[in-house]
Amino acid sequence: MNKPEKPLSTLWGCELNESNKEETFKTDDTNHQHQLALRTMCLGHTAKDEFNIVELVTGEGGDGAKAVPIVTLHAKSMPTVNLSGLDLHPPVTFRLRYGSGPVFVGAEHVALEDYSDEELEEEEMDEEVEEEEDIEESPVKKVKNNGAGKRKKPEKGDEGEASEGENNPPKKGKGRGRKPLAVKV
Repeated sequence: MNKPEKPLSTLWGCELNESNKEETFKTDDTNHQHQLALRTMCLGHTAKDEFNIVELVTGEGGDGAKAVPIVTLHAKSMPTVNLSGLDLHPPVTFRLRYGSGPVFVGAEHVALEDYSDEELEEEEMDEEVEEEEDIEESPVKKVKNNGAGKRKKPEKGDEGEASEGENNPPKKGKGRGRKPLAVKV
């Protein structure tokens, strides 16, 4: 298994408006695995009464890139959107497709240490060796039978003391828990 490491997490954000219609999140760091966890998109206080559509472009751009609209914001009806649960891998581009903004994008940049296959195999082997060293066989213990758990047979004198209806559950076929019917005279 992987080492339990605390991921490095930092806030990331950008503003999309008329003069800055695109913003790209990318990293050149190859020692870590990167993820962008989107949190919110909201309109600024100077937003006009118009629709603002933000689209997400994945990949490096060019012909192979696909753009998908992810939010439509409006100052009067939908000024903010919660995007928790939308986790992306860089490079990611946010584009203000329609509207003049300003639209603020809030996200969390998470960096995890990236292990090579050889390092993972070495760690797993080390953990297996440690587990084998920790396991010790315990000797088999002999169980003594001291009579605990055995039921005592009732003595003959105890049977006659309690009448059939008192303190004894009804026998099968007599309707458990039901009272006997009263006979009318």
